[in-house]
Amino acid sequence: MPEYVNLRGHQIYNYEWENDGEAVVLLHGGLSSTASWDYLMVPPLENDFHIFAYDRTAHGFSGDQQGSLHFEFQTKEAIAYLEDTVKEPSHLIGWSDGGVIALMVAIQRPELVKSVVAIGANYHFSGVVQSFGDVLISPDDQAEYNLISPDAPHTLLEKTERMITIWESEPTLNVAEISTIQCPVLVLVGDDDVVDLSHSLTLYEALPFGQLAVIPGCSHIVVKEKPDLMNAVILQFLADLSYPVTRMPVRRANNQLE
Repeated sequence: MPEYVNLRGHQIYNYEWENDGEAVVLLHGGLSSTASWDYLMVPPLENDFHIFAYDRTAHGFSGDQQGSLHFEFQTKEAIAYLEDTVKEPSHLIGWSDGGVIALMVAIQRPELVKSVVAIGANYHFSGVVQSFGDVLISPDDQAEYNLISPDAPHTLLEKTERMITIWESEPTLNVAEISTIQCPVLVLVGDDDVVDLSHSLTLYEALPFGQLAVIPGCSHIVVKEKPDLMNAVILQFLADLSYPVTRMPVRRANNQLE
């Protein structure tokens, strides 16, 4: 059952699905929550993995803190969560901002990460092709926020404005930093994602142990548009994390077994 846990002085809404398998941590998207996608991600994983998830600070059921929406803050929080709650190296599956955080954790604390699935994630803010217009909060979004967030109702608009400002200037990773990631990474995007496909390709090619999946007929909301296809790709990736050996290598030509 989900419950609040004290993560280094701040109440975080935590989820855990019992299993004796290897740990998987789900990292939700920006301005979202665990509940927005766990019903799609958990069923195919829960028989084989010990799944953890949490609402990041200022998201879902977790209250806000100063500076909480910046990627560096959220990365430090993810590291604390892995150290204090999960307590073992984990597979990280992150959607959008969650994917960015997973990459940043893999760079900063590689010993905590077994693999990364980065869904619709950009390593630099310039990789996002969508422009952000005026902030509009729908009645349904406001009603949900009022129901679950411990923060005051008016803070939804404020958080959204803060987040858009951050998206226009963060993250700022570079190819050299991405190339230091030594665990297997699956870069997964929709073929009409807000992350430019050339950006995703550059991310994939910079990763020493990267794989790339482009799901056809999907947008940034690939998780909900073709969940069965997406999860089949993810499960295949997690089932065999060894470096791919193919019959006609091109990009991997120098890394194939003799």
